[in-house]
Amino acid sequence: MSTTTAPAADTLRADAPAARAVPRHVEMSQFPVVDGELVVGGMPLSRLAARVGQTPFYAYDRNLLTRRVSELRAALPTGIELHYAMKANPMPAVVAHMARLVDGIDVASAGELKVALDAGANPAEVSFAGPGKRDVELQQQAVASGVLVNLESLREVNVLAQASAQLGLPARVAVRVNPDFELKGSGMKMGGGPKQFGVDVEVVPELMARIASAGLAFEGFHLFAGSQNLRADSICEAQAKSYGLALRLAEGAPGPVRFLNLGGGFGIPYFPGEQRLDLGPIGDNLRNIQARAAKDMPQASIVIELGRYFVGEAGVYVARVVDRKVSRGQVYLVADGGLHHHLSASGNFGQVVRKNYPVTIGSKTASTQRETASVVGPLCTPLDLLADRMDLPVAEVGDLAVVFQSGAYGASASPQSFLGHPACVEVLV
Repeated sequence: MSTTTAPAADTLRADAPAARAVPRHVEMSQFPVVDGELVVGGMPLSRLAARVGQTPFYAYDRNLLTRRVSELRAALPTGIELHYAMKANPMPAVVAHMARLVDGIDVASAGELKVALDAGANPAEVSFAGPGKRDVELQQQAVASGVLVNLESLREVNVLAQASAQLGLPARVAVRVNPDFELKGSGMKMGGGPKQFGVDVEVVPELMARIASAGLAFEGFHLFAGSQNLRADSICEAQAKSYGLALRLAEGAPGPVRFLNLGGGFGIPYFPGEQRLDLGPIGDNLRNIQARAAKDMPQASIVIELGRYFVGEAGVYVARVVDRKVSRGQVYLVADGGLHHHLSASGNFGQVVRKNYPVTIGSKTASTQRETASVVGPLCTPLDLLADRMDLPVAEVGDLAVVFQSGAYGASASPQSFLGHPACVEVLV
């Protein structure tokens, strides 16, 4: 038995000039390769596919989830609380596993709230964010459950005040602040400038006055500047600015700050040339913030809220090759899954210029027989593309194509009903 790791994937044609620098994906070293086959959750991929009973499917490795949380705790100062933003992957088994590892869960709908509570999350450590919370979600679910509501508008204060009066239970609230700065280098900017998220910083004093007059239970602030950032310096700058802003706003708060969510934004490498985030500077920066907070806000718990960073690298998407075609010299591997299951890997979930996720042929990962090929799905659209002219092991009908970095924003973020193909399966192994 021979064991290796999954190699980095070359995203250019195999016949590119030798003198040309070829950007490559970072090595997918989290999954071993045994006897030439990818191993997920301790199981060879072909056996895992048999166990699942169908393709396509997503598989999430529970040991990798546990390891990621442990590594993060080791890198960050003791006392920093970790919250899982379950919108990244709301599969109930994943949420239940994460709930045992982290300090809290962030939800973005009543549907996610039900999953979190069913999974055993402590309501006292659940926060509810989102710019369009319905009255029923606030009145009959969030307040009744006793979770913390991140306020994102003046309207929400009025709705929560009515619910508090009806239930005889003061709503727990934090103010989600739209800051006057952005997270530099982030894939998606969630704060700064005009945004649908949070309350503009200049409006926050008015909001806090209404919280006080309504008798709501103020607990603190939530600042989330952006996501998918691989630059430690940018994350550190945003955290420092967020802390300074929270400290300034706290002067007019209706009570002591007990909850200070500095957001997350920690990214994972998806594309050629990207490297994994260096946690060292972030840990040092948070130690400085923690030391300041011990004097400035002694009752505050400092929270880092992460989704993709916890689960993204622990998942793979697996589809079976059902046809092999050559069109004017270009090889197409037609799979039974594609855009409808994995919108982000197709390049249609936020990419401006399409770039390849790391992809391999999981049943032949270590093969030395390679070719330039494209992996496409079964849909009647040229957008159904999982790999565009990548250097891959030579594949035949029946082989298993694997998309790495698929643990976040996969099945739940994809149009699975599009064109009526079967839904995919998700498993935690």
